[in-house]
Parts: sequence; structure tokens; C-alpha cells
Amino acid sequence: MCDPVKGTVAFGSGLHGWGFTLAGFANIYSAKFGVPKQKLMAKLWGENYFDAEAKKWTNKSVSASGKPLTRTFCQYILDPIFKLFSTIRNGEKAKYEKMLTALKINLSNEEKELVEKPLLKAVMRKFLPLADALLEMIVVHLPSPVQAQKYRVENLYEGPMDDECAVGIRDCDPEGPLMLYISKMVPTTDKGRFYAFGRVFSGTVRTGQKVRIMGPNYVPGKKDDLFVKNIQRTVLMMGRYVETIEDCPCGNTIGLVGIDQYLVKSGTITTSESAHNIRVMKFSVSPVVRVAVEPKVQSDLPKLVEGLKRLSKSDPCVQCYTEESGEHIVAGAGELHLEICLKDLAEDFAGIELKIMDPVVSYRETVEEESNILCLSKSPNKHNRLFVKCEPMSEELSKEIDAGTISYKDDVKTRARVLADKYGWDVTDARQRSIPASSL
Repeated sequence: MCDPVKGTVAFGSGLHGWGFTLAGFANIYSAKFGVPKQKLMAKLWGENYFDAEAKKWTNKSVSASGKPLTRTFCQYILDPIFKLFSTIRNGEKAKYEKMLTALKINLSNEEKELVEKPLLKAVMRKFLPLADALLEMIVVHLPSPVQAQKYRVENLYEGPMDDECAVGIRDCDPEGPLMLYISKMVPTTDKGRFYAFGRVFSGTVRTGQKVRIMGPNYVPGKKDDLFVKNIQRTVLMMGRYVETIEDCPCGNTIGLVGIDQYLVKSGTITTSESAHNIRVMKFSVSPVVRVAVEPKVQSDLPKLVEGLKRLSKSDPCVQCYTEESGEHIVAGAGELHLEICLKDLAEDFAGIELKIMDPVVSYRETVEEESNILCLSKSPNKHNRLFVKCEPMSEELSKEIDAGTISYKDDVKTRARVLADKYGWDVTDARQRSIPASSL
């Protein structure tokens, strides 16, 4: 459950790298008020006020003398942040230097020379470091892999729950078959190369180990989207630093070298020939805001194309593609996400100046009821006619598709029988791979 009072919610800015939880401010104010940290966290959220005249906490918005009171979250957390913002943005050096001294924020000589937004970013990262807030939440609230994988295996693994891979994941067994999910590609200092970053759910991954690299479209028993290769190196990733290690047992995150050329964004790595995929992560956002980009200097077009490939690899929520008109499109989950992606594209992945068109939001249409018109389409040679009517899928079928119980990876005949018996589809239509695949 997400509740700021329990410390499971963080506030801040991912773009500027600062953030906080109520626990962080409760630590600061607990000595001042003489109130235990846990009790103070409850006072810093919701309909809580501090009456300075009566020197007591209250849930009423007016004091004993009738003066309006400010919520404690606004008074003791937001107001200091807003004051720091306004004094720095307005260049009021005497005021913000006094505040920095009171907050015990020490800036380097180079940082003291900064002004406005760059200075604000440097100050906020030292005042409210995002890493501290996130690390505290992870340590306090997340269960250990040994505990979590016992109940998460059913949501993680696509195969049967009694095979060796499922058992290895459930038990978090370092001696079991290797089951590793790659969730992200992290750019390396070597231009164009990526660390494949992921988590080991079962077994132990080692340098030089021969593994099966299974992309998200891999179907057990087939060879599509499957590569059998050796892992060049295993590296421990610590922020911006990496350190080469010999092996890494299950329950840990790891970076792999030499895998990036076989996976686009994510995939499963295993040593078991009978293994199924670990489910691809689902995101609550989709890339609906898109812009067209082109290089300011046309001779830089090859660099842009290569940069778009790298950007697409590095961010699981971004889409990069070329339209029939020749326009290069970058699609993100929102304007802020798109801004960050374009900055990375220009400065890191392509290293060129870009011309960016105005953003466009894609509207997604659907079918709400059966069409009353039978549409006709003819093939180019006029020898074939296609008659089409549209009708919406049932809500129950949509839920099964989202849950993964019905998938385009299923056996065609088995899926057709389920669609026919449960949802009244015509068996012949259901067996046509193109029909359920496009619906899914």
C-alpha cells in the first residue's frame, strides 16, 4: 500500500536528481519537537496542523485565537523548499547563502560560481539526495529475494510451475538452472556498446558461461529469437562505476558484457534447454507523445540513425522508428520523458545538433459496437474481394489477454478451441494466426 506516513511514497524530481520521504524530514524535526520519528511522520501528513500559540498539534485548520493554520506538510516541508527555490532563482545571494549555512549544505568553489537553475540543481541534490530516499525505501520496505520469489514466481515465469526452472526461481536456488532476466541496456564508455543489466532469479551466472539468450518473442521448441553464446564478462554495477567479478548468484542484479548485440531491450538468459521465458515487464505508460527529428547538418544523418538505435536500446519506454515519408520519429510517455530522451540523443548517443519538430499526441481509437456497414476492399488486380465488419472483443477476453492466459504464443489449435468454446468465435477464424495475433 502506498502511504507517505509508512514511508512507501517519495516526492521529488527524477530529472534534477533530488527527492525525499517523510522519514527524512521527520529525522530533521524530531529533535526540535521532541517527538519520536514514527509519531512525527504521521503528524507531517494529512489534516494535521501545529498551533504555535498553544504549542500543540491539532487537526483543526484554525488556532485557538481564530488564526488560520497551515498544514504541517506545507509548513515544514514544502515552504522551506519553495523558499530555497525562489531565493536561488531570483539571485538573492545573501538570503540563500544564509539558508545554505543553516541547512549545513557545503558547496565546492566551482558550485558557488553557478547561478539560477544549475545552482538550484546542485543545492537540491545535496539538500535532498534522491539516492538516500530511494535506498531507505528499498532497505526498509522491499522483501528479500528468498521471501519474494516464493509468491512472485507465478507472475514471473511463463512456463509450468513444476519444471526445474520454476522450482529454482521459487527457491532462489544458487545451484539450480540459470534464470536471468535482462530488463535494461545501459550505455558503456565504449560508444555503441551496452551492458545488459538484469537480475538473477535462479542459479549462478559466470564469466565465459555458455547460455541460451531468449528474446521476448521466443517460443519453446523453436529457434526464432534464440541465440546460444558465451558471456564475455560479468560486472557489478555500482552507480556510475563497474567492477568485473567472476560470478554472481541468484538474488542479485548483474551487468553482462557481450549480450547487447543479441537483445534489443529485454530478454531471458538461461542454461536450461526446457526453459520458458520470464515475462516481459509491463509499463503503466505507453509512448504516445512523438516528435520528428532530423540533423541540422544533413551529412550527420548516419550518426542520427545510429543514435536512434542506441536510444531505443537504452530506454524500455521509448520508441524510435522511421515513417514511410522518411521522417525519423521519437515517441515517449510524456513531454518530460521525451525531453530527457532527446537530450540523451543529442549529447550522448548521436553527438550532433538536432532539429526537433513540434510534439504530436497520437490518439488511439477503438471499436465500441458492431458496425452496421459491410466494408468491401479489392486487391490491386481486382480478382479478390475482402468483406469486413468490426465488433469489439469482450471485456473478459481482454482481461485474459492482459493476464497472459491467452497469448499469440499459444498453440493455434488449443487457442482456437478456447476462443470457440468460451467466447463463441468461429473455429476456422480462430485458427487463422493473423486474426488472434492482431487482436492480441
